[in-house]
Amino acid sequence: MTEVTSAQHGWSDRLPPERAWKPRPSTSRSVRSAEQDRAAGGRHCRVVVLDDDQRATGSIAFRVYKRTRRIRAYLRWSEQGRTRERYVGEVNCATRAENLTQAWTIARDAGLVRDEVLPADSTASSTAVRAVMTANKGRDTKPERLLRSALYRQGLRYRVNARPLPDLRRTADLVFTKARVAVFVDGCYWHGCPDHYRPATRRSAFWSQKIQGNQARDADTNTRLREAGWTVVRVWEHEATDAATAKVIAALKAL
Repeated sequence: MTEVTSAQHGWSDRLPPERAWKPRPSTSRSVRSAEQDRAAGGRHCRVVVLDDDQRATGSIAFRVYKRTRRIRAYLRWSEQGRTRERYVGEVNCATRAENLTQAWTIARDAGLVRDEVLPADSTASSTAVRAVMTANKGRDTKPERLLRSALYRQGLRYRVNARPLPDLRRTADLVFTKARVAVFVDGCYWHGCPDHYRPATRRSAFWSQKIQGNQARDADTNTRLREAGWTVVRVWEHEATDAATAKVIAALKAL
């Protein structure tokens, strides 16, 4: 590993600036985790392999040594309820974000971390794709929460993530039981939004069939609910909250 001298990083006569290593005091745990993900290249790139082939998610921590005026990076993880750490190396960039990226690169080159291994039954083409698929939430997405809040402020009450018809295994994002109105907030990719859907470049046939299957299921859901006397309202995740709210209220007033 190449030794970094104080002259190289320009801190020969002073301590490294806090912006080069210290997180902001108000930063939440989730924000710090996202910061680590960006620097490592994704959560799937932060895997620490333990004994018995167990795995943990690592993070990088910094310490500044006053005597040498250098920043040292350490890889940390939790094992059996205890925090473990291992020295990674010295970093010498001007910002914390750059130093995190540098530290993760050193850790990966040294074999201290590795990418997550795809399960044998995974349909994803890579660990990066699987990470995106796993992070895709099926409920309580931001557009759903914004729409719920807006409708609640209008004095409307509803059921969340419920089946309009108990015997039909189809769940709506919002259900107005008495009015018999079912609201679906559709993701642009998974439901084939005409404005924002872009076909996959890898395994295109598989993903095209997947999206078409979702669209067919949506159409079947609409038909079954309408035949049972329900009003179906569908909004895209990209629609402005005000527009989506107006669409739901219009459907309720029409009844």
